[in-house]
Amino acid sequence: MKNKKLNAVQVWKQLEDLAVPRLHLSVFARAVYSHLLRHSRLEGKLQLRFSILWLARGACLSTSSVRQSVRSLVAKGAMRLAERSRAGHVVKVCLPEEMRGSCGQERGVRGGACG
Repeated sequence: MKNKKLNAVQVWKQLEDLAVPRLHLSVFARAVYSHLLRHSRLEGKLQLRFSILWLARGACLSTSSVRQSVRSLVAKGAMRLAERSRAGHVVKVCLPEEMRGSCGQERGVRGGACG
C-alpha cells in the first residue's frame, strides 16, 4: 500500500479540534500521542516499535505515566497495539480522522488504516 503525503497542519488541527475533546485526552496522553505520531505517521511509517523508556525520555514524562497513557490511547482507539514484548511495543498510530469516536465514525464511515 502506498502512503499518501500527509498535511501536518491539517493533522494537527484535527487532533486539537476533534480528537482531544471527543476522546477526553489528558495532557500526558496528548504528549505521548504527539510523540508517537511524529515518529510514525509523519515519517511515513504505518507501525512503530518503541520501548516505554524511549518514549518516556522523548516525551519528558515518567515511565509509569507513559505506560498508563499508552494503555489509555489503545483503549480509546487512538492507536492499535500490534505487539507487546520485552523488545518493545509495536503500535499502529491512527490519524485523528481514523480514530473511533472522532468525526468519521459519527458519520458512519469506517476509519482508514486503523478502523
